[in-house]
Amino acid sequence: MPKSYLVRTELERILSTLGEGDTVPPERELAARFEVSRETVRQALHELLVEGRIERRGRGTVVSQPKLTQPLSLKSYTEGALSQGRVPARLLVTWEDVIGDDELCEELGLPPGSTVMHLERVLLADGERIGLESTYLPKSRFGEFTETFDPGTSLYAAIRASGVEFASATERIETVLASPREAGLLESTTAMPMLLLHRRTLDTEGVPIERVRALYRGDRIAFVATLRE
Repeated sequence: MPKSYLVRTELERILSTLGEGDTVPPERELAARFEVSRETVRQALHELLVEGRIERRGRGTVVSQPKLTQPLSLKSYTEGALSQGRVPARLLVTWEDVIGDDELCEELGLPPGSTVMHLERVLLADGERIGLESTYLPKSRFGEFTETFDPGTSLYAAIRASGVEFASATERIETVLASPREAGLLESTTAMPMLLLHRRTLDTEGVPIERVRALYRGDRIAFVATLRE
């Protein structure tokens, strides 16, 4: 059995005795305790780091808080975070009007060359950056949001308040690595696995509402779905 696996097993036992924010023993101490090389300890710690069990703070390592679990549903990010006692927030990165390409216009049910609103925001939970969300909305339908919408608040709440009802969405989730720009905005690294979500949402009349591309830190968030036959 690989030494790194045995070390990881012992590290998990140690973590089970610690609380959120507690300091994990340093590599040198762990290597001496387990009688292995520091490289072996480093590999086991890296695996736990990628899984979100631990995190770097300054020059040390501490136990992470549990991942934020988001439901795959038509609930907003705000609702999902609040339901778990977390404090949601958003940082505006980009808010601009763009000319949609043929694919984007088709997905939004618009004529080719239509103007589309692009809203890009960093998602936060308890002040920690966990996601980067890019939303595309038909300018002809939601143009008033330029004057009325606060980008630090829930977009879904604003859409519902405008009289639009959500009915269905198609989502695809895959694992990717972030670009240098994305990693910088998420205060992560290009080596950290990310969850990429694509979503197209329709209203009760079958008219497209939005197209979303959202990138989430794999060490900070998980998704859950309720399945019924």
